[in-house]
Amino acid sequence: MQILAVRVWLLIAMLAPACAPANATVGIVSLRSSLASPQPIGATITWSAQATDSNSGPLAFQFSVAAPNGPFLMVRDFNPGTLSGTNWKSLPFAWALTGMDGIYRVRVVAKDFTSGESAAHMVSFTVSSPLTGANPVVQPTRNPLVALFTAPACPAGSSMRVFFEPHIGSAPATTTNWAACNPAATMTFEIAGMYPGTAYNLHAQVDTGGSIANGPTVGFTTGALPLGIAFPTFAAVVPASPSDPNHVVLRSLFNARTGVAYPDVATDLSGSIIWYNDPTDQGGVTMMTRPVDTGFLAIQYGPAWDPGVQVYQVLRQFDWAGNLIRETNTGILQQELLALGAVDAGPCNTVPSPPPVGAACLGIFHHDAIQTLPNGYSAVLVDIEKIFPAGTQADTSGLPVDIVGDMIVVLNRNWQAVWYWDSFDPAGGGNGYPQLPVSRTAVLGDVCPVGNRACLILFLRGSGVSPSAHDWLHANSLYYWPHDGVPAPSTLPGDIIWSSRHQDWVMKIDYKDGAGTGDILWRMGPSGDFNFENIYGDPWPWFSHQHEAGIENNGAGPFTVFENGNTRLSPPSGPGSSTGGVPGLGSNCAPNDCNSRGMSLTFDEAGLQVTPVLSANLGVYSDAMGGAQLLADGNYFFMAAIVPAKSFDSYDIEIQPASGTGTGPQVLNLSGPPGYRSWLMPNLYSPPIT
Repeated sequence: MQILAVRVWLLIAMLAPACAPANATVGIVSLRSSLASPQPIGATITWSAQATDSNSGPLAFQFSVAAPNGPFLMVRDFNPGTLSGTNWKSLPFAWALTGMDGIYRVRVVAKDFTSGESAAHMVSFTVSSPLTGANPVVQPTRNPLVALFTAPACPAGSSMRVFFEPHIGSAPATTTNWAACNPAATMTFEIAGMYPGTAYNLHAQVDTGGSIANGPTVGFTTGALPLGIAFPTFAAVVPASPSDPNHVVLRSLFNARTGVAYPDVATDLSGSIIWYNDPTDQGGVTMMTRPVDTGFLAIQYGPAWDPGVQVYQVLRQFDWAGNLIRETNTGILQQELLALGAVDAGPCNTVPSPPPVGAACLGIFHHDAIQTLPNGYSAVLVDIEKIFPAGTQADTSGLPVDIVGDMIVVLNRNWQAVWYWDSFDPAGGGNGYPQLPVSRTAVLGDVCPVGNRACLILFLRGSGVSPSAHDWLHANSLYYWPHDGVPAPSTLPGDIIWSSRHQDWVMKIDYKDGAGTGDILWRMGPSGDFNFENIYGDPWPWFSHQHEAGIENNGAGPFTVFENGNTRLSPPSGPGSSTGGVPGLGSNCAPNDCNSRGMSLTFDEAGLQVTPVLSANLGVYSDAMGGAQLLADGNYFFMAAIVPAKSFDSYDIEIQPASGTGTGPQVLNLSGPPGYRSWLMPNLYSPPIT
């Protein structure tokens, strides 16, 4: 009777209008759930809200969830609703119950960003345990290759993880990460990295003071791969060694070049699929940027504040089952950046047409988002378009020039903007930074005429401005460098390393954990601040048009990068002269060396000296995309992402360095469809941090 009374009270609370102050212009009408409380772990609840506004609106809605005895964490940030009669209706969001059991709080805030008025309402929702005894329970999820494992509570001070392996076969066993026990609640884990249509045995392991106890074993059989999704296939050019300590290749298969929407997948080292992400999940095309230990970050198509644009307007974090963890969008990010004092980050649809010189706006998320900053902070790349006077960057149209730059935005744990770096910020009395003046064009003169699919979506190009925007920087990766490489427990603040493809530079930004100036501290690459110690006698020792630059071993080094080689293959001869990096057209490479390279470098900041460790010819030329990674056993992993000469195939390549040389044999090479990035990992619970 008590449970029934609680359920009735919660249902009444969810359906009843919230009381708003008499002078408020915004009021919450309802906050509804698709299923009434309580619901067990494993269920999915869809939430929606309605609100009124005495002004003309629109109203934007933000949803947050607080776990039992925990703080509110934003799940879906402010996004405008739709007007239905006199009420504004929010976009619905799906909340998957994958945490502990207990009483949660769900809050909605409706805000009119024109008037500044807002209203909030909160309801409680009880999540119950699916357990009926001492044995754990395994449930399917929306992804047939991912299971939800729930075990009884374990003692305070102990930790739990889940061990799983196929019932029959030789595939290696896998364990999840350890999680601290909470004696007041059940323990729930997502189990990911399993073959389709395969029976598995699973059991919990509890570590108490170094003594590990195994729980009861339960079985689970994965589902088949869905017939409605076109899955990629892979072939072993060089088969992996059975002793390779890494067992999983995770691939981001976004590809704007061909437009094929393969799902992101994880495979074993022979190319068999053990995980996938529906390419249209949450309603949008996906660019996976980075894995995290509980899932991945992705830039997606989706609705934001400009109703006419959905291309890469949404940044989301997903768990391995494809459930939304949190989401933000370009519209609310623009509002937050303007509040921080940014002058170039306003909305594009409010800029006059034709745009005047000095006009600027924030367009889309692009290329990278990372979650390796202290305190659970994240960083993301967004593009900035800005209009400059005619003739800027040697433009010959006689019209004002649309130049595409970049902004790095740091988000706190609730994905609210707290710091930014703008490539157009004036410094030293001029546009841009003295180390990166706007007068320095893209090294291959890259421009974005109408119809160029290699460019970002553009908003200010059009009537009254140059018909080809200048793709000045084309940033493509971020890395948080902790303590400038000083080992823990140093408390020195860290900086941000970012890669600019069209400048052939990797640069260090003075972030200092939010207290930095934003100055460019150095530029690494041709004509930059470092001298290259060319110990291997390479005719073009530097990287060019590089991807995924980072500093390995938690910042201690070496520096790794995938060198596409566009400039090395086709040196510049003037603005707009890019040949796309096609071998043979002005090539600056030996006849058998017109290929992309996997590079590892050591560098001395004080002496501004770079020394190569590895500069390996990968045997194929990838003119765009790609990845680089140092593995725990000392090998290196590179992705040649888009190889035009091979029908745009990609190649995942592991290199074993040969002592005394700048290269080494390939010990793994898997070919597959074109992609964006890939990572070689022991399992899905051990993502790289570079």
